Amino acid sequence: MTRFLLAGGGTAGHVNPLLAVADGLRARAADDTVLVLGTREGLEARLVPERGYELVFVDKVPFPRRPNKAAAAFPSRFLRAVGQVRAIIRERGIDAVVGFGGYASAPAYVAARRERIPFVVHEANAKPGLANVLGARAAAGVGVAFEGTPLRGSVVVGMPLRREVVSLDRAATRDEAAAFFGLDASRPTLLVFGGSLGALRLNQAFGGAYADVLAAGWQLVHVTGERSDLADPGVPGYVLRRYVDRMDLAFAIADMIVSRAGAATVSEISALGIPAVYVPYAVGNGEQRHNAASAVAAGAAIIIDDADFTAARVRETLVPLLADRTRIDAMAGAAASIGTRTGTENVIAMIDRALGR
Repeated sequence: MTRFLLAGGGTAGHVNPLLAVADGLRARAADDTVLVLGTREGLEARLVPERGYELVFVDKVPFPRRPNKAAAAFPSRFLRAVGQVRAIIRERGIDAVVGFGGYASAPAYVAARRERIPFVVHEANAKPGLANVLGARAAAGVGVAFEGTPLRGSVVVGMPLRREVVSLDRAATRDEAAAFFGLDASRPTLLVFGGSLGALRLNQAFGGAYADVLAAGWQLVHVTGERSDLADPGVPGYVLRRYVDRMDLAFAIADMIVSRAGAATVSEISALGIPAVYVPYAVGNGEQRHNAASAVAAGAAIIIDDADFTAARVRETLVPLLADRTRIDAMAGAAASIGTRTGTENVIAMIDRALGR
């Protein structure tokens, strides 16, 4: 029996690939132990127990960004967090640590090294976080989701994806998806979404240009987000939903997608071979633009800046693209060539190599 400690959390971008790998490890060997390390403040505090895994906690110790009182206290607080993880490793007999970034990962990497057990790093974003940059220097294996991610010793393994995406047969599910949304399976469909909270820029643009998409002969599924107040015009062929709990069916009906460019979103769209227009979220450290870069370079997607994404831009750029079936087919082929559905298996293979298997 092997005991794994999976560390990460804070956001869905860290928690979801962690859970995908946890599920893969548990499915492969039910006798193995999978323990998850997180913080009390992160999304993992809810999602991990819901998935049936034991969650153990480490103190949240942010890296200081400027010299202040918190920076002065950082060394002692970080060492205490490392000590917490070392105690877990010893008490639970952990054989390997796998980190996915976030506050829990940095002390886990240091603790694993001091306890002389192997650890593996997975980085979901094309622009890596500080915890994984530091962890990659001594890791037994470093896997990244995107080509060109600047992490020492890294190899492209892809993104561990949700089971409903990995197993999705889009062609076989298209009729079911069309019935679910009340659409015509024989007509091309554009899917627009911006995450669970939506994307104001996308909502405003398609609120003003949905008629142009329909006039181009396309249907439109527009997932606005639960906080949106965009009115549904009730027009045939235009499906407006605040939230969709069957995104697998949304992907099954989609012939093209307009979305933000989070790491999981780009990975899922590429894995399914769907052409895309990415509108990177214009905050943070610019990681969304980096996430989309490999898809754009391969010819699978185009990028439109958030500030430029308006109803007029939809008419000028997107509508002509929708009319070019040859280009859309080429983009779909390019997406399939760079996407992978085996990210989970690839990460587990890296863990096995770290254990000398």
